Amino acid sequence: MHNKKIIISGGGTAGHLYPALSVGKKLKEIDPSVKLTFTGSSRNLERKIMSHYQAEFISIKIEGIRGKGLKIIRPFILLPLSFIKSLKIIRKIKPDLVIGMGGYSSGPLVLLASLIKVPTLILEQNLHPGFTNRLLIPRVKKAAVSFENSLPYFKGKGIFLGNPVREEFYKLPFKARNNKLSLLIFGGSQGSHFLNCSIINSLPFLKKEKEHLKIFHQTGNKDYEWVKKNYSKNGFFNIEVSPYFFNMANYFSKSDIIICRAGATSIAELIAAQKASLLIPFAQATDNHQFLNARELKRINSAEVMLENEVKGEKLADKIFYFIKNREKINQMEKNLSKLRTENSAEKIAQFCFELIEKNSRKRSHGKTKLH
Repeated sequence: MHNKKIIISGGGTAGHLYPALSVGKKLKEIDPSVKLTFTGSSRNLERKIMSHYQAEFISIKIEGIRGKGLKIIRPFILLPLSFIKSLKIIRKIKPDLVIGMGGYSSGPLVLLASLIKVPTLILEQNLHPGFTNRLLIPRVKKAAVSFENSLPYFKGKGIFLGNPVREEFYKLPFKARNNKLSLLIFGGSQGSHFLNCSIINSLPFLKKEKEHLKIFHQTGNKDYEWVKKNYSKNGFFNIEVSPYFFNMANYFSKSDIIICRAGATSIAELIAAQKASLLIPFAQATDNHQFLNARELKRINSAEVMLENEVKGEKLADKIFYFIKNREKINQMEKNLSKLRTENSAEKIAQFCFELIEKNSRKRSHGKTKLH
């Protein structure tokens, strides 16, 4: 029997890449002979992450269409080219399965694979399916979802398996509280200018408690120097600032509270690691999906949520003061996350992938037998 070949498609942000890498790792553990190819957008960070993990990666020039306004011409020009490149990839690799991780960069390849009868699986990491996955639902074989409440959107094709998260997030020990509150702040792989500004604006109010704060802040490349300078300017020296933290699980383990956006992968990592958070959903997120993700954690009292229009310097500082004074609240929030924790999601998804391949193989063999 030939070695199985699988394409895992989707990127644009680390939020799509890390689940893809987690599933890929499990596929290789179950069957070391499987040939994996990752595809995604041509963004520099994407190439850097995939190179860091030594993944076989093919970039496709493609950009999102929604929310572009007057800049929509370029994505429309790139779209036909992305379909041509996707078709070339499929013809060259001849995959047994194509997995779509969601996001615009997975659309052309998953759609073309479905049209030529290659088995397809999409992963939906958000509570409410994204634009690309909504378009793909009628075409794909199955959809693995991260939240049980997402199943009705997938019209019988959905299976609840959880969001594949890097294994190290499941293995973090409980962090005992001490006289310092450790904050981890990040706004996704590229950083969030809004989040960076909000934290800097809160520093004059946080000064009076700075001896009780330890801060880890991932800024993204653009704001790194400016943010670092402003911490020094406000007298904060017990900090670690970086454009990007590769070993994010390590920073999760050192933190009491995580201040971040509410993207699907961040939410999944918070759940897996059982870490309390202050979530600030990105207001311009497509279909308001970040707010819906955040609300799911708020519903079980495992996160605090602030909307962008509520985030003022003094108000954000007050939230942080609240956690300094209420350490037991943090412990309770962490315990509540166990209600949403799904074990071994990456392994379950990988096993399901092989089931789809075997089912398709049997179907094809049966068809050949009938012809004879």
